[in-house]
Amino acid sequence: MRLRADHSRCLLRALTAILLACSASSAAASDATPLGLWTTIDDRSGKVRSEVRIYEREGALHGRIEKIILPGKHNRCVACTDERRDQPALGLVIIRNMKRDGDAWTSGDVLDPENGKVYAATLRLADEGRVLKLRGFVGVPMFGRTQTWTRAGP
Repeated sequence: MRLRADHSRCLLRALTAILLACSASSAAASDATPLGLWTTIDDRSGKVRSEVRIYEREGALHGRIEKIILPGKHNRCVACTDERRDQPALGLVIIRNMKRDGDAWTSGDVLDPENGKVYAATLRLADEGRVLKLRGFVGVPMFGRTQTWTRAGP
């Protein structure tokens, strides 16, 4: 009987350790934010395109191009129709005013510097904060396109 009681206590300790580890990793994942440097992947070619720094300003997230790896057609946002028109692509703010909404960031917009169009946007983290899903859309999210970015650094 003593062997069975020792086995039960050992099993209980192992299960407790597993539960604590799972709750700690899920808490860390829920605390993750998109802040930091991200490698963008062109969703059409699959090639690395640029690095974008997501930062916080006045309670909202914004993102600017910090490095261009795969040059586009233009070095400037010639197709932009707002205050970003003719601004250099390097340093261009392409994500604006994203606010946390549960496990996503919404209510802001994303600029496609290739065509100058501005889309409503949603940001979601995946893979324990190592992957960012950026969905740009017109009207409702169902009618949009998702890009997958990977974390490049802090």
